[in-house]
Amino acid sequence: MAKYNFDKITNRKGTNCLKYDYAVERGKPADVLPLWVADMDFRVSEEITKSLHVAVEHGIYGYTQPKDPYYNAVIHWMEKNHNWKTEREWIVKTPGVVFALGAAVKAFTEPGDAILIQNPVYYPFTNIIRDNDRKLVDNTLVYHPAAEQTAVKTEATLAGSEPINNTSMTKKDKIDNGSVQKIDSGSTRPAYQIDFEDFERKIEQEHVKLFILCNPHNPVGRVWTKEELQKLGEICLRHNVIVVSDEIHNDFVYPGYEHTVFANVDPRFAEFTVTCTSPSKTFNLAGLQISNIFIPNERLREAFQKEIDRTGYDEPNAMGVVACEAAYRAGEDWLDQLRAYLLENLNFLRNYLQEKIPQIHLVEPEGTYLVWLDCSELGITGKELDQFIVEKAGLWLDGGSMFGSSGAAFQRVNIACPRATLELALDKLKAAIDSLK
Repeated sequence: MAKYNFDKITNRKGTNCLKYDYAVERGKPADVLPLWVADMDFRVSEEITKSLHVAVEHGIYGYTQPKDPYYNAVIHWMEKNHNWKTEREWIVKTPGVVFALGAAVKAFTEPGDAILIQNPVYYPFTNIIRDNDRKLVDNTLVYHPAAEQTAVKTEATLAGSEPINNTSMTKKDKIDNGSVQKIDSGSTRPAYQIDFEDFERKIEQEHVKLFILCNPHNPVGRVWTKEELQKLGEICLRHNVIVVSDEIHNDFVYPGYEHTVFANVDPRFAEFTVTCTSPSKTFNLAGLQISNIFIPNERLREAFQKEIDRTGYDEPNAMGVVACEAAYRAGEDWLDQLRAYLLENLNFLRNYLQEKIPQIHLVEPEGTYLVWLDCSELGITGKELDQFIVEKAGLWLDGGSMFGSSGAAFQRVNIACPRATLELALDKLKAAIDSLK
């Protein structure tokens, strides 16, 4: 098994990299330190790189369609890692999950129809709804600040730098292996909760046709429990609401929590659910534009495919097909080590904030490598907070307002970077906050 060095800093400047090469074009100083967009600063698995090298050496990059080995790899991954037995015919390939969300909105709703989301949430949800002349309905998540989370937390820690078992990031009963302290997920009050009464009331009053679910949730980091998903599903079933479930971060769940595929909670839910997955976040393949959309209901699948066909964009990226198959077939060793490293980064971030920047509160994530920071104690919000982060700290984070008005006092930071980069960013943030005193 290869040993991956996630501490190694790889210079991404000069590669047409959105994260590092487009600061000026996006109104930021050229020397800003970027921890914003959701790709990682880590080289990918050797197995993926080797497979891509083979494809490159062949030298022909024509129209591509995957065959049995691709589908078998995808199906096996979902069953092994997410306990969901799927079928080949359910899978529709798209160049990305955002593309799939747009296709779903156009396939299943008409202009003027109401679509529900749960702010603060990944901002393309809002853009897709409004840009397609649909009505946005918001079931805002209920936030409990750190002071309201009265139960005792048990910090997950790692001894040394040895990778933890693949399942230890997802299975509650396999965490305490001598290197990781078990988290009792029931011991804390989640920072964010769903207002189920408001959820159903909004669906009834606004005649909601479609609900876009985010699980694990970006940016607040919740991994919705099976019980929470059951409640959502029952409400959607009662009111004939189609669910599009964005589960792109499903492979990143921290100890003590477990991801559940929404469509797999109840056999009835699969009949009105579109499940969006991709290797892009898990294996750092965002630029290769490949995603796998699972639609068990034939009627919905045909409508979705028809919308894809209308775009003229129904051929997958040739390199994306190669990378996806290689990732799901042979990428687990790399992923095991990455999960361990991300957990160490999270612990480092938590400890740094507690010891050196107590004004900033970590919203304890249950999943994803995108961390939500509560900056409300600084007394500045919205654009003023964004400007402070950029101009005083020299950091490029994602301002919370872009995820909805309830995120105005927050910032989203990407911790999928070498620890030295994360430490530098925190040092810059500390210096900026110290200057306010």
